[in-house]
Amino acid sequence: MPKLAVFPKAFMVALCKDGSMRVSEWIELAAKLDIDGLEWYAGFLEMKDEKNWPIFRRQVEDHGKTIPMMCCSPDFTNRDAAFRKNEIKKQKRWIDMTHALGGSYCRVLSGQKRPELSVDEGVQLAADCIEECLPYAQERNITLIIENHYKDDFWEYPEFAQKMDIFCKLVDKINHPFFGVNYDPSNTYLAGEDPIELLRRVAHRVVTMHASDRYLKEGTMEDLRREEGGAQGYAKRLSHGEIGKGLNDYDAIFSILKAQGFNSWISIEDGVDGMDQLERSVAFVRKKMQQYWPGEGGRPSL
Repeated sequence: MPKLAVFPKAFMVALCKDGSMRVSEWIELAAKLDIDGLEWYAGFLEMKDEKNWPIFRRQVEDHGKTIPMMCCSPDFTNRDAAFRKNEIKKQKRWIDMTHALGGSYCRVLSGQKRPELSVDEGVQLAADCIEECLPYAQERNITLIIENHYKDDFWEYPEFAQKMDIFCKLVDKINHPFFGVNYDPSNTYLAGEDPIELLRRVAHRVVTMHASDRYLKEGTMEDLRREEGGAQGYAKRLSHGEIGKGLNDYDAIFSILKAQGFNSWISIEDGVDGMDQLERSVAFVRKKMQQYWPGEGGRPSL
């Protein structure tokens, strides 16, 4: 059976901006859930001090959990070579961070959809940077996972490879045993596209998954498709919420993943309204996992 992790979506400001929550507090909260691991974030304030890395790993492992995945946001689509070189340097540090925490998967992205870029140029820039990081990751037994992402909270522009055709073009360009896809069904809605169609196109490359759900707060899906994503932050028409009560069809998603032989990590990136909601999301995803992978156990394939 795949393994289940959680991400502190509800506490990102507290952990990354104002410091009102300590990482150890989040570990204690998450450890009470029916999960196997904690997805990490490179931007936790306390991660700036490398001496904390082994401490956090030990705290998580003392609860019988692991830290399988690292969430970070490299920006590889800048024409400035010095800028890209610095982003590669940051990505390698995040790979080191993942390795120190005992993880196996570290996120990569394409970068921002800068208006001066053509599709071919942006894909080439992103692919070149990712490929430069891959030998470094392989030496540390870390798989780089590219997410069909919407937008980093602090970027000016949306994800360059947000649209399905561009994302698939970039994925197809990189053929390496330590590279795969982190599939996020909810982000496909933010691109105005169908998450099941995307999954069918990339299922053979999926090595991890983000489980979440989205709700239309106002308007229709057609309104969402017409929205431009230039402003900072997420689209205003969609919100995170409890998994199983939103737009995503988890029966279809898990059917496709099961048929593909998926046996890795699923990380919940919801629970924005607190721990009670996150606990309900965990229960929903755990039940679905048991439904589609009955009687299976053991560590996920790495």
